[in-house]
Amino acid sequence: MSTEPVPPESTENAGAATPDAAGEPGTADTTATAEPAEPVSDATAAPGAPADGARTGTDAGAEADADADPVDQDDSAEGPSGADGDAEGDGKAGDGEAGDGEAAAQLSEAEAELAAQKLERERIERRKAEKAEPIVSGAKLSGKAADLLAAVRAVEGGAKPPATVFDEPAPAPRRPAPEPVRRPQPMADVPSAHAAPPAADAVEEVRRVLAAGGAPEPLAPQAAVALGEGAEELLREDPWQLLRVPGVRPEQADGFARALLGPECSPDDERRGRAVTVWLLEQAALAGHTALELPALTAALGRQAVPDADAAVQGTLAEGEALAFQDALDEPGAGQPAGDPAEGGEEGEEARPVRVLVGLERYALAEESLADALARVVNSLPKESAARWEQITAAASAGPAELLRAVAGHGLVLHTGGEAARAEPAALLTAARSLGLRAVAACHTPDGRGRFAALLGEGAGDGAVVTVPGLIAGAEGPGRDADGAFALDLLVLLDAPQLDVESAAMLAESLPDGAQLVLSGDPAVLWSAGPGRVFADLLAARVCPQVASRTPDPGPIGELVSGVGIGELNQVDAPGKEIVIVPVRDAGEAVHRTVQLVADSVPRAFGISPEETVAITPGHGGAAGTRALNAALKERLNPGPGRFGGFDPGDRIAYSPAPGRTVQGRVVTADAEGLHLACAGAPVVVPRERVEQTVRHGWALTAHQAVGSRWPAAVVVLPGDAAQALSRPWVYTAFDRAERHLSVVHGVEQALPRAVAEIPAKPRTTRLPVLLRAQVPASG
Repeated sequence: MSTEPVPPESTENAGAATPDAAGEPGTADTTATAEPAEPVSDATAAPGAPADGARTGTDAGAEADADADPVDQDDSAEGPSGADGDAEGDGKAGDGEAGDGEAAAQLSEAEAELAAQKLERERIERRKAEKAEPIVSGAKLSGKAADLLAAVRAVEGGAKPPATVFDEPAPAPRRPAPEPVRRPQPMADVPSAHAAPPAADAVEEVRRVLAAGGAPEPLAPQAAVALGEGAEELLREDPWQLLRVPGVRPEQADGFARALLGPECSPDDERRGRAVTVWLLEQAALAGHTALELPALTAALGRQAVPDADAAVQGTLAEGEALAFQDALDEPGAGQPAGDPAEGGEEGEEARPVRVLVGLERYALAEESLADALARVVNSLPKESAARWEQITAAASAGPAELLRAVAGHGLVLHTGGEAARAEPAALLTAARSLGLRAVAACHTPDGRGRFAALLGEGAGDGAVVTVPGLIAGAEGPGRDADGAFALDLLVLLDAPQLDVESAAMLAESLPDGAQLVLSGDPAVLWSAGPGRVFADLLAARVCPQVASRTPDPGPIGELVSGVGIGELNQVDAPGKEIVIVPVRDAGEAVHRTVQLVADSVPRAFGISPEETVAITPGHGGAAGTRALNAALKERLNPGPGRFGGFDPGDRIAYSPAPGRTVQGRVVTADAEGLHLACAGAPVVVPRERVEQTVRHGWALTAHQAVGSRWPAAVVVLPGDAAQALSRPWVYTAFDRAERHLSVVHGVEQALPRAVAEIPAKPRTTRLPVLLRAQVPASG
């Protein structure tokens, strides 16, 4: 299995791969083409293939009428049986909310979010500086960084590590985490949502440097933005800084450096080692890691032809471009004898096993800030809190009662369950507001906000339900007090698996002392597009109560998805054709069948319009990726010349105002200002120079773009060349986007049941569980 992370090009990230230099990153866009899949046999509503490859009589009918309506054929409503598979998804595009855009004077949500993120990072940096024992990252080849590397080399060689490295001070008495330093956040001074383009003369200077190095001149605007002021001089002094431009790979930066430096360019140049180290850590972040274990990082550097990987890491740490950490591992019996008492160890004492990690400061500080904030939430709940919940808890029905009891006595609570289980946090929110508490629920997408608000009825009319981006930006919700904290007593976060470490840190840091936090979500769906696995880490750390809903999702689709969640692809009865399996031989047939289903079959059979149907496929590239599917669906549903950068009024689009976020919308018009969109009920104007980077057609999406939203009908497209991209979380997420009808365009044969049974979520390297256990005892 490839250990390469997925590049920014793909919005579907393979999850948690370790950076590798052997070749191009593994992505659904570049999946090797498989042999065309033969049509699979049909068995009622189970989208797998018979293990023996046998075909039933219904296959012949499907082959004989290639253009027949897939839904209208009785036999096609049945799918191949099989129970072998497992799947996880890709990773790089989430959901979010578009900006306001109603008037030039009015601030957009994206603008406010950028300002909030900037201020939050400033707070995190200040808090980090105030820590009693800051991490040492300077002093070339000496100090903590050198000690850590020496210790790891000693352990790998079977020797005892230096005692000074792994000695830990006696733990201090547990106390509530300190209140973060906050300051007011005036929303009137928010910078532009889209950063101002660099000056023309600066871009021209960068263009000249790129031309001198043989790099594509169109990269100049991106390089000027990525490198900032003095980009031209920086590139001349250190050509490998070109790696900071998204999409540039080490071999391309090497060619650029050779052209600029001539004979002075060499593989052992310390500038190259540092730049490649940072690039690998950035690629790891795209794959979901907040840090990399030192042996994995040095191995990846070796594959990138860095002669002295240790020196490259040391140089990066010494320059402050990355941080090193040591985390003690709680593995009984894993320790080594501490050795000779003369060397400072006591006889019979065992050294605790440790791992050494290296990470970018941005994510390291966010993860530590999140752990501190969550410890404060756990430890600062007033003792009298439980009393006010007693009467409501006693009167609650069985489902919500367990959640209400947990919230009554704890500051942090985790709640797990599927779509139907959202009724329980809805009951919690209603109860909290009836007690006079300032309570708000936040969802990952505008669609999720609307669905949750519908569960509340009239109680949602006064801002009770918001989106996470809107809450962070201050565009939605109760606002902040003079210290920058949310004016809240209870925050219920839905879609918790979609929280990356930076968003989670901003939310938790913004809670006032005594406020309570409930994280609710389905742990079986794809993880966040950004670094971290916050919800999964909290579940594993067991530092707070966990309430598992017993409310199953209803109907044949709910039964099918529940089976996928435990690694089984079961046959289910679908008397109303809620599930239809459409076998295809190749990608061309997959595109044809998808258009037929979205435009004709589903509307005619179920009364669900094409606007209420989504096509979901593993990646953007390939013969049946989102690009190919969207081109075919546009030609059928909204044909036009694409005179606005490939878009026409009425086109369905997916807009990404920030990396990892996607909001659905439509094209309204275009003018000198840019492309005018209607997204989630709000107007948005995308400047012309950003259209290509942030707007795609949206009839077909990847699973990560679709997570957090649901549609009356979903068509999941599985062409043969996408088999390697499948995993249990991917299949679970894609199938669960459908409310009333699910069609599976099936061309991967046994790869589907195998993915469901055998391929779980790829692990991500994070530090949150270790950081939490140091501050909060396990709840058992």
